[in-house]
Amino acid sequence: MNVDHPDAKLIALLERIALKDQAALKFLYDECAGKLYGLALRVVSHREFAEDVLQEAFLNIWRSAPDYSASLSPPMAWMGLIVRSRALDLLRRRAAERTHLTQEIDETLADTLDSGGPTPLDTAQASEQAWALNQCLSRLENKQREVVNLAYMRDLSHSELATQLQLPLGTVKTWIRRGLDQLRLCMARFA
Repeated sequence: MNVDHPDAKLIALLERIALKDQAALKFLYDECAGKLYGLALRVVSHREFAEDVLQEAFLNIWRSAPDYSASLSPPMAWMGLIVRSRALDLLRRRAAERTHLTQEIDETLADTLDSGGPTPLDTAQASEQAWALNQCLSRLENKQREVVNLAYMRDLSHSELATQLQLPLGTVKTWIRRGLDQLRLCMARFA
């Protein structure tokens, strides 16, 4: 490799690290930590987590240096991939921890609340569904929205609707069918 090549210094350090040269690891850290920390911070968005990612990444670089091949990847790209991988691993671990904690909280709440009533999760999901339904209903034409509301909120039959709205029965049925088709499509986007 040409000594003037911009990656020559990093490649030489990685070759020394592959031979377990600790001083080379320190030099590599001094040379690249700032850029790699910036990458970690962009992925995890939290300084402490980015520091943890950087530490894990340099441990991984120490262990994986013998596998590095300059012909396959520039050194910063290879190290950046390690940092990104460690950052995504950290995010996955944190998400799993939060999921586990959420499950514990849900189980505790389920044990302490009346088992016959809705849980907070049920209430939240029902609220989201109600919001989505309201959004979808607002997208219907006024006539369709009115007919669907009367049919399902007041539990009126098609013939009762036709009589109340003074419309032909076929028209009421068509409006309900089209309105429900549009609602189904719209609600599928929120699912």
